[in-house]
Amino acid sequence: MSIDRLSADAWNERYLTKDMGWDKGQCAPPLARMLAAHLVPTGAHVAIVGAGRGFEALEAVRQGYRVTAIDFAPEAIRAMHEGMTATGLSFEALQADVFTLHQSHPKAFDAVVEHTCYCAIDPSTRDEYVTAIAGALKPGGALLGLFYNHGRPGGPPFDTTEADVRARFSSFDFERFVRAPDSFPGRSGEEWEAVLRLRE
Repeated sequence: MSIDRLSADAWNERYLTKDMGWDKGQCAPPLARMLAAHLVPTGAHVAIVGAGRGFEALEAVRQGYRVTAIDFAPEAIRAMHEGMTATGLSFEALQADVFTLHQSHPKAFDAVVEHTCYCAIDPSTRDEYVTAIAGALKPGGALLGLFYNHGRPGGPPFDTTEADVRARFSSFDFERFVRAPDSFPGRSGEEWEAVLRLRE
C-alpha cells in the first residue's frame, strides 16, 4: 500500500479498519525507559510526533513532562482524547502535519520523541522531516528516537539504517545510538535507540 505523506485520509482509514501493525497498545519499552531516565528535565515541553493513539504521550505526562502530541489522522486525535479520559491525564493533542512543525512551533520544544513516524514517511521526504524537527527544537534540544531497522524492501514501514540517520541528522550530536535491548517481541534487534542533541 503506497501512502502519500500528505494524505491524512489514507492514514485515518488504517485506524478505522484497525490496520495498525505499528500499534502495540502501550508505550514502546525503550522509550518508556528513556522518558523515566529524565534525559531532559522534568517539566520540559516535549513533542511526540506521529503520536498515534498517544501511548508515548501518556507516558511522558506520567514522567512529569508538558506534552504536545502531533498526528494528522483525525482518528488518532480522537483516540488520544479517549486515552486522556480513561487515565485522567492531560496533554495537547494537535492534528497537524509534522512537516510544518517548525513553522507552527518554531524553537518551541525542549525535546521531540520519535517512534514509527520516520519509518512511515517516504524516504525521499526524510530531509524535510529533519528540517521540521530541528526547527521546532530549542537550541540544545533533544531528539529521543526509536528508529526501525527491519532490513526489508518497500514500506511503510520503510527501513532505517544507522548510516541514513547519521547522514541526515548531521546538525545533531549523537549522544547515544545503540540497538535497543528491550524492544517489543518481534522487533528485537531491529530498533536503534537514539539520543541526539541539536547543536547550539
